[in-house]
Amino acid sequence: MNRYDYIVVGGGLAGLYTAFKASRLGRVALITKADIHESNSYFAQGGIAAVTAADDAPVDHYSDTVEAGRGLCEDEAVRVLTEEAPARISELIEWGMRFDTEADGHLALALEGGHHHKRILHAGGDSTGRMITSFMIDSVLATPEIEIFVNHQAVELLIDSNGCRGVRTWDWDQSQEVVFYGKHTVMATGGSAAIYRRSTNPQTTLGDGIALCYQAGCEVRDMEFVQFHPTALYNPGGEAFLISEAVRGEGAHLYNSKGERFMQGVHELAELAPRDTVARQIFMEMRRLGDEYVYLDLRHLDPDMIHKRFPTICARCAELGLDMTDRIPVAPAAHYTVGGVSTDLNGCTAVPHLYAVGEVASTGIMGANRLASNSLIECLVFGHRVVEDTVSRTSSVHLDNLPKQVAGTEPKDVTIYHTIREQLSKLMTHHVGIIRNEDGLLSVRSRIEELRRSLCGVNDLYASFAEQLLIVAQLIVQGALDRHESRGGHYREDYPETRDAYRKHSSYSLG
Repeated sequence: MNRYDYIVVGGGLAGLYTAFKASRLGRVALITKADIHESNSYFAQGGIAAVTAADDAPVDHYSDTVEAGRGLCEDEAVRVLTEEAPARISELIEWGMRFDTEADGHLALALEGGHHHKRILHAGGDSTGRMITSFMIDSVLATPEIEIFVNHQAVELLIDSNGCRGVRTWDWDQSQEVVFYGKHTVMATGGSAAIYRRSTNPQTTLGDGIALCYQAGCEVRDMEFVQFHPTALYNPGGEAFLISEAVRGEGAHLYNSKGERFMQGVHELAELAPRDTVARQIFMEMRRLGDEYVYLDLRHLDPDMIHKRFPTICARCAELGLDMTDRIPVAPAAHYTVGGVSTDLNGCTAVPHLYAVGEVASTGIMGANRLASNSLIECLVFGHRVVEDTVSRTSSVHLDNLPKQVAGTEPKDVTIYHTIREQLSKLMTHHVGIIRNEDGLLSVRSRIEELRRSLCGVNDLYASFAEQLLIVAQLIVQGALDRHESRGGHYREDYPETRDAYRKHSSYSLG
C-alpha cells in the first residue's frame, strides 16, 4: 500500500515547490499525468512579479493587482501575496536560482501590462517559467524524500468522514490502477484553458483537478472569468504560441490591417492595459474588419535588444518564416483560469486535509482578471503557506481505518473521450469565448447536458475523463449565465456594463 505524509498532484511550479517544501517534513508522492516538463509553468515566458526595487513597494503591487481584478479581489489575499512575495524570491535566490541581472549586478526588472512599476523578474530573457521550473525539477530530483510518479492520471479523490485520505490514479505506462494514501493531499493540477480550441496551454491543461475537487465536495467559484492572452502568434493550422506580455512592455505596438494603432484612446496605458481590455479590443477589431489577426509591430525598437531579450520567441518566429523585429500576426487565445477551487489563505479547501494551490485554486488574488506575472509568485507564496499549515495538523492525522480500495473501470474506448472533447472545444470557442451572450450560453448548456446524458451507464474510464471535461465546461457556462454584467475576463454583449449588484463571487458545489 502506497502511504505518504504528503500527496502532491501536479508537476508545475506549484506542485514542485510545494513537494520540495513538504519533503523537509515527511515523505512525498509527486504525481503527474504527463512528463514533468509539461506544464503551464514550464512554458511561462513573461516573468514573476515581486517587489525588489527600492522605488517600489508591496502596497503599489497590491494596488495594481486590485485594479486589474475589477472589484473581486479579496483584500487580505492580495496583501498576503504582495507582502510575502519578496521573501519567496529571496528564498529562491538563496537556494541557487539565478534571475537575469543588469551590468551592475542588480536584478533586471521589466514592465508588463497593468503594472505601474518595473517589478517583473525574468530568467533567460523570455524563458522564466522554464528556468524556474527546471531549477525546481532539479531540486526535487535531488531530494530522496520525494518519489515521482509520471504518467499517473488522477481518477478520484478518496474522501471519508475524516476528509481526504488520498487519490486513485491510472498508471498509463503499466496500464493499471494505483492508489495513494496520504495525511495531506495537495492539488496543483493547473487550469482548464486547453478546453478551448485555441489556447496557449499544453493540451493536458483541461481542468481535471477542478472537476475532481468539485466531485469531492469542494466549492468552485468564478469559473466564468477566463483570461485570454491578447497576443498569441497566429499560425493557421498550428498551435497558438504565446507572445509574452513583456514584448509590449518593451514598447511593441498593436495595429489592425488598416495600419491603425487601435489601443490609443481605449485605455491610458494603451498596449499595456490589463489583458482583458487588450484581448477584447483585439477581438473587436478582428470582428469589425473581418480579420483573423492583428499585428504586433516592433519595427521601431532596437533589433539587438529584441534578440537578446526574447531569444525563444525570436527563434519560434524564425521557424515559421517570421521576423520578430518587423511585425508579426497575433490573435487572442485562452490562457489562464482565473477562478477555481475555493481556498482560504493557507490553501485549505472545504474538505479537511485537501489543499489546492496554483492555477487550480481560487485564493481571491486574481479577482475577475489576473494581473500579469502574478501566477508564478502565487505558486510560491501559497505553496509555502500550505506546507506551513500542515505543521499544526499533522499530529492529529493518522493513516488508519483507510477507505477500502475498490477497483475502478479501465480505459477501453478512447473515441468516447475524443469525440466529446472535440465537440466541447468548438462549443466553448464559439459561444463562451471573449464575448458572450445569453442565447449562445444557453445553447452550450443544453448541449453539455445532452453529452452528459450520453455517458450515463458507460463503464469506461475514458467516459469518466470526458465527464470531468463536461463538469468544467458546465461550471464556466453556468457562471457566465448567472452573471448579468461584464467584468474582467467575462464580457456579455447583452449586459455590457459592470454592475454593483454583481460585485460578488459566483460559487457552486455539490453540497
